[in-house]
Amino acid sequence: MNFKFENLEIYQKSLDFIEIIFTKTNKWPTIYLFNPTDQLKRAALSTALNIAEGSSRTRIEFKRFLSIARGSCFECIPLIEIAFREKLISTKTKEEWYNHCVSLAKMLSKLKSSL
Repeated sequence: MNFKFENLEIYQKSLDFIEIIFTKTNKWPTIYLFNPTDQLKRAALSTALNIAEGSSRTRIEFKRFLSIARGSCFECIPLIEIAFREKLISTKTKEEWYNHCVSLAKMLSKLKSSL
């Protein structure tokens, strides 16, 4: 059985972003494992979780959940900047992660507008 949200491109891309974040941050020094790292992981997770949960609700509620998911994308931006300033990620990684967030946010807005 497939749930409808599993077929959404935005959901699959949000899972890709989670995998990227988890793979990289799991290698960071233990001093960073809790505050910004944990928050970055939770924000990335929140995007996919809100898409999934919202899809089970009414159209109006789904739109609200998509707004929350978009907010989670925005929440990642300062955390990415902190990781860069702490020299945990390169300029290239910062740009890749930032662009992934921008792409997700645009897709979420588009999906919300289509409902």
